[in-house]
Amino acid sequence: MGSSGNSVFTASAIAPAPEDPLFGLMRAYNQDPSDKKVDLGIGAYRDDNAKPWILPVVKKADEILRNDPNLNHEYLPIAGFPSFTSAAQKLILGADSPAIRENRVTTFQTISGTGAVHLGAVFLAKFHPRQPRPTVYLSDPTWANHKQIFTHVGLPIATYPYFSAQTKGLDLDGMLNTLRSAPEGSIVLLHACAHNPTGVDPTQEQWKQIAEVIKSRHHFPFFDCAYQGFASGDLERDAWAIRYFVSLGLETCIAQSFAKNFGLYGQRAGAFHFVTAPGPDAVEAVKNIASQLAILQRSEISNPPAYGARIASIILNDPKLFAEWQEDLRTMSGRIIKMREGLRARLEAKGTPGTWDHITNQIGMFSFTGLTEKQVMTLREKWHVYMTKNGRISMAGLNSHNLDYFADAVDDVVRTTAHL
Repeated sequence: MGSSGNSVFTASAIAPAPEDPLFGLMRAYNQDPSDKKVDLGIGAYRDDNAKPWILPVVKKADEILRNDPNLNHEYLPIAGFPSFTSAAQKLILGADSPAIRENRVTTFQTISGTGAVHLGAVFLAKFHPRQPRPTVYLSDPTWANHKQIFTHVGLPIATYPYFSAQTKGLDLDGMLNTLRSAPEGSIVLLHACAHNPTGVDPTQEQWKQIAEVIKSRHHFPFFDCAYQGFASGDLERDAWAIRYFVSLGLETCIAQSFAKNFGLYGQRAGAFHFVTAPGPDAVEAVKNIASQLAILQRSEISNPPAYGARIASIILNDPKLFAEWQEDLRTMSGRIIKMREGLRARLEAKGTPGTWDHITNQIGMFSFTGLTEKQVMTLREKWHVYMTKNGRISMAGLNSHNLDYFADAVDDVVRTTAHL
């Protein structure tokens, strides 16, 4: 059987992929020799000296773990470390959640939040009944990796309006209208709290309106929760939307990351939860879903990594350490809130053109400043300030040492660079 020349695989035929914008930004920052340079692209917490911060409670748990005489490096079960996955369920859904009491939840430990989104995407691509395939609706804008993950598993994507450039807040009407007109049974990706990249979250009343439309249109809500406790400093508040949707009897799945709120960035600790609707077949359904997730997990990573999950499990299952962790969360979220207040106050004191209340209205690690791409590039070239071209900044990159400098830089570019 012959073959044509163009059907033979050759490595030389592979074109280079475009550079990931965030990694490109990091490279440019690292190569900048200026001693005044400011990194506002990094999606990780930094302390007031711009250094990575190991949570004190994580240091304690790490010490406990390393001194455990029974510690070994054997494989975890395919679904992960049981004391971690059960604690992760309670953290996101509430310890008294009817869904947990009624055994309507299955949880798999994943490679952080990215792995959880991916596992959910693979599962829905295989088992969602809509033919040919359901469309995944993503907020405009959203975390860039969302688009890649769902596209790579063959699911088509569309967007719903989310950020209003005029108000620098939520475009609720645009969002609801799009979800109303979306084909029934679509998948809707929702950020549970601290929306990335805008920092704009719906209020509880707005969440109720969103849930009403999703329920009436029989859409499937898919929550991505990367910042529980890190956003507001309150674990309960940051999980409110998820718990509300579950209380309505909606089936949903949740991608949960422990990178930000534990500072376990490199340990890749995460969880994927599937919550079935209440009913006589719920328990059987969740067992079947778990069996299918196990096959998918086995084919992709076989077993999840152990160390980060063990650290998180120690903290989540010990009341004293859990309370210390909550205090560490308040330290991180509180510093970021202080930076928001400080930046807004400085810009308003300077009389910087425009309104800046959105800086404090937004929440979490990121803020959409409203700066244009041209202004962003001027900040980089003239002031050595690095942020993504859409004007998103990581508030964690600001501190008491660079806040005045950054405010001066923003004031300068807003006044001198054309608003294009």
